Order: sequence, then C-alpha cells, then structure tokens
Amino acid sequence: MNASMNGKKADGKARSVLFVVVMFGMISCFGDVMYEGARSANGQYLNLIGINAAKVGLIYGIGEFLGYALRIVSGRISDATGKHWIFIFIGYGFLLVVPLMGLTTSWSVLCALILLERVGKALRNPPKDTILSQVAENHVGTGFVFGLQEALDQLGAFAGPLVFTLVFYFSGNHDIGAYQTGYRVLIFAYALVMLSVYFAYKKVSRYNLVREGESISRGSDRLTKTFWIYCLFAFLSSFGFVAFSIIGFHLKDKEILADGDITLFYAVAMIVDALFALVIGRIYDLIKKKHRNKKAGLLSLAFIPFATVSLPFLALSDNVGMVIAGMVIFGIIMGAHETIMRSAIADITSFKKRGTAYGIFNSIYGLAFFAGSSLMGWMYDSLPVSSICILVAAVELAALAVFFIMKRNVALGDADLLA
Repeated sequence: MNASMNGKKADGKARSVLFVVVMFGMISCFGDVMYEGARSANGQYLNLIGINAAKVGLIYGIGEFLGYALRIVSGRISDATGKHWIFIFIGYGFLLVVPLMGLTTSWSVLCALILLERVGKALRNPPKDTILSQVAENHVGTGFVFGLQEALDQLGAFAGPLVFTLVFYFSGNHDIGAYQTGYRVLIFAYALVMLSVYFAYKKVSRYNLVREGESISRGSDRLTKTFWIYCLFAFLSSFGFVAFSIIGFHLKDKEILADGDITLFYAVAMIVDALFALVIGRIYDLIKKKHRNKKAGLLSLAFIPFATVSLPFLALSDNVGMVIAGMVIFGIIMGAHETIMRSAIADITSFKKRGTAYGIFNSIYGLAFFAGSSLMGWMYDSLPVSSICILVAAVELAALAVFFIMKRNVALGDADLLA
C-alpha cells in the first residue's frame, strides 16, 4: 500500500517537473512575443514621432547596459534573501510597460518605458535561471531544459514581430495609430506570461521542487575557481562573436542581399538557433551522464571558439553562398550560447550562490558583446574586413587556451560526481 502511494507521489512529482519546465518555456515564449515584438517596432515608432537617431541610439545603449549590469544586483539580492519568485513576478510584471507604449507619443515617457522593460529583464533573469536550473538538474537535465527554453524563446522572438506585421496588413496603414494598436494588442501576451509564471510558482511550491534540490546540492557556497575561469572563457568567446547588426550593415552596405532577404536569412538563423539548442542541450546532458560528472558537460563548449572563428570569414564575405553558410553558423553559435553556456552555470555553482553566479555571468556576457561589437564596428568603418577576421581568430585562440585550462582544473579535482 505504501509502495503504491509512494509510486503515485513520484509520478505526480515527475509530471509536475515536466509541467514546470514547459511553463518556463511558455513564459520565455510569451515574454519574447512582447519585448521582441516591441523591439522590432520601437525604432520606427520613435522615428514617426520625430525622435532623431542619436537619441534612439543613446536610449538603447543605456537600456542594454542596465539590462545586463543590474543582473549582478538582482542575483545577489535574490540569493541573500531567498526570494527568487518575488524578483521573477516583479520582473515579468514590468512587461506591462510594452502595451503602455501604445498610449503615448511623449519622448520622455517612452524613454522611461523602454528603460523599465530592460530593468525588468535584469530583475527576473538570474532568479529565473536559478529556479529553472534547480528544478531541472535533479530530474530531467539542465541541458535539455535550457535547450527547450531557448527553442520556445526563439519561437516567441519569431512570432513577436509578426504581431505588428499583421496589424499593418489588416489596417492597411503604417502610421502612429497602427503602431499603437500593435503595442496594445500585446496586452494579451502579457496576460499569458503572468498566468504561466503563476502556474509554475504553484507547482514548484506544492511539490517543494527547489527545496528538494537545495537539500542535496553539493559543494561549497563559494564561487569556485572553475567558475571564474569559465567566466573568462565566456567573455573571450562572446567578445569574438560578430553581432548581427554588423553582419546586416555589411550585407546592406555592400549590396550583397536585398533588405527583405537579409531579414529572411536572419529568421532562418533564429530557426537554426531553436533546433540546434535542443540538440546541443541533449548532447550536454549525455556527456555528463557518460562521465558521471556534473561538470563534464563543459567539454561540449570546445566547439564554440572554432565555430566563432569561422563566422566573420563567412558572414562578412562578398559571396552569397558563404554568407548563407555564415547565417547558419550564426544560429548554431547563438543556440550554444543560450543553452549550454547557461546550463554550465548550474553545474559549477551551488544553489545558494547561483543567482549571484548568473548575475555575474550575464553581466560579463553583456560587457563582452558591448566591447566586441563596438570595436568591430569601428574596425569595419576604418580598416579592411580582414582585420576583423584576424581579431576574432586571436580572441578565439585565447578562448580555446582558457578552455583547456578550465578542463584541466576540473580534471584535477574541482569536479562533482553525479548521484
């Protein structure tokens, strides 16, 4: 009798874990519908109300800085207080500013709303990844979970801009009113986001999924040497990753592809991202299982420097076939960054420091993108394209060297055997 009851309880918990994983995926999907939809329209909307490019660039620069820098703060506070869900609810609650953009044409108000959307992302991401990783790592595998989340995330990123496309199509207009309608329609996605957050919270609380994971977590509460070496690897890998803004500028500037084709191949890259995320996430988990070591998944990171080196040679070429191959590589790299690079944080940090770790990692990741993109943009204007290829090759060679240091460090004892 007791065995039967325990079996039913175990089955209920397994179903709850799967439910939570799917809910987090839907949270990411609906969230991306909102803010990626808005980001696809913000520049044009600000142009329509008379805002110049300098102001638009400034507000986006400040927004991206806040979106990454504040993650250290939210990660540390959520760890210190243990109130991860409060930050998740408040962070996603900030998405309400997106439909509010459709109610004003005031520059100062729109500026505040755009910045608040980025602040909300900074507040929710470290605690969200902390909760998700802890639910996943003892039940279904962090690689699979982050891969599934990235796939659904990219589905939302693909669908979000289509909301505005459909509004323009059915209204027959591209004026201020049409843009405002697009923003307001996103209130329905907001309701779905908050409902998904609520249902995930109820399931996690009911079955104590996080508490169970915390009770069996191993290792020190300190951030280990492996973590800091990993952050250096992540910085170098991301620094050398050519941003799509530079790729798109190159394709437009050299008239290699028509405008519509550029956006089409970007969409293709996002689909590749989504599909590859599922594959590499599964590989990450299988490597851990094969080696019976939580940190063995780090071995799957080895291909990232090689893929990143090839990107500028392909995507910044003048050959259409090479550019298309470059866009596929771009999607593969993005899928790896958003899946196994996030999964690794869960496997090299303890639960009590995981929010802090995700905050530090995301800030370093954002700083690397900012510094690398700024430098490559300057180099594109001032130097031959080959100079960018040389820079990326040098940086990724350094990343590969750091990878082997990290691998050796884990092998020498900073490891954690699977149960």
